[in-house]
Amino acid sequence: MARVVTGSRWVAIVGYSLVGAATQLVWLNFAGVTTVAASHYDVSESAIGWLAQVFPLLYVVLAIPCGLILDRWFRAGLIAGALLTALGACVRLTGDDYGWLLAGQIVASVAQPLVLNAVTGITGRYLVEKDRPTGIAVGTASIFAGMVMAFLLSAVFTSAAELSTMLAVTAAFCVLAALALIVALCNPGVYEVPRQRPDRSALRIAWGDSLIRRLCVLAIFPFGVFVALSTFAQALLEPAGVSSGMASAILLVNVVAGVLGSAVIPILVVRRGAESALLVVSLSLTAVACVVLAVVPGVITGFLSITVIGLLLLPALPIVLELVERRTGEAEGTAAGLIWMAGNLGGLLVAVVVGLLVDYPSAAFCVMAGIALVAVPGARALKRPIAELRSTSQL
Repeated sequence: MARVVTGSRWVAIVGYSLVGAATQLVWLNFAGVTTVAASHYDVSESAIGWLAQVFPLLYVVLAIPCGLILDRWFRAGLIAGALLTALGACVRLTGDDYGWLLAGQIVASVAQPLVLNAVTGITGRYLVEKDRPTGIAVGTASIFAGMVMAFLLSAVFTSAAELSTMLAVTAAFCVLAALALIVALCNPGVYEVPRQRPDRSALRIAWGDSLIRRLCVLAIFPFGVFVALSTFAQALLEPAGVSSGMASAILLVNVVAGVLGSAVIPILVVRRGAESALLVVSLSLTAVACVVLAVVPGVITGFLSITVIGLLLLPALPIVLELVERRTGEAEGTAAGLIWMAGNLGGLLVAVVVGLLVDYPSAAFCVMAGIALVAVPGARALKRPIAELRSTSQL
């Protein structure tokens, strides 16, 4: 018998948002202090870089298994992700050497798919249908907010002597976030997803849907451009006289714009049924911004172009995830895992290509522009299937 809907339980979204931010905080803790950390732990800058790279690498491997876990044991899987994130952050405090850092990062990177794949599931179980687009937007924005927190902490704790304090603050936040989520999930959701098929078929259900497959392919391109730009913006803008400090500020503004855009734009877009149009505009303007950076790189163009990319490109993620939640139902964890896996794979591939062109900034920016443009026809082609999906929903 179906449960009587009593309203949305936003406390669950708040708990989830804290844990989502925590995963990104652990992931990017050393993004702004790479050189200092390399000197302190007596390793190369590339080794410090691997503290972050283990996250997308393991995500590609674990996205589908974690999605299946969430489809079968949602609350237990999500709580396990929160606890593993906190454990990974605490493991890094065990010893002041690189080995403990890497061990903690690996533990936390295993947790990340359990947390990020759950963004559609948490809204589907704890929010009434009309509130779910807002819930997905808030949950996704919190993930980007975690990136902002990481950049801010690395800006505050800049010396080698302060690295341990930075790690302690991160661990404390992760532990508190996990506790908040556990308390928030004490009660089952407003909606429990019905199980009409064996759980082992969740992957077949998700991948068998043509719209989900198209969204997976599409996700590769915006993810790829954003990850490559975040990774190499400083190196690509340096020949134009942009300092590392200024590049960090540009990236911080980029993510802040993305947080604001992800919290507001998807809600407005979904209400107006303009998902396909927004994706087309986002990808097109991203390509234009990259061309501007290729032709006239500098501080002003860097700020303007990269801020536009963050404001319009990052909201594409909650829009895609909202479509996944509306489409899949019983296999939403696996479907979300496919989206995240495709996105992380795109990030790795595009970052590798751009990394090979790091000494040729104009060519690198043009490649990113081309990658964004390639996805425009696919985004435009989504208009009809999205309209058909809306016609069968209550939105």
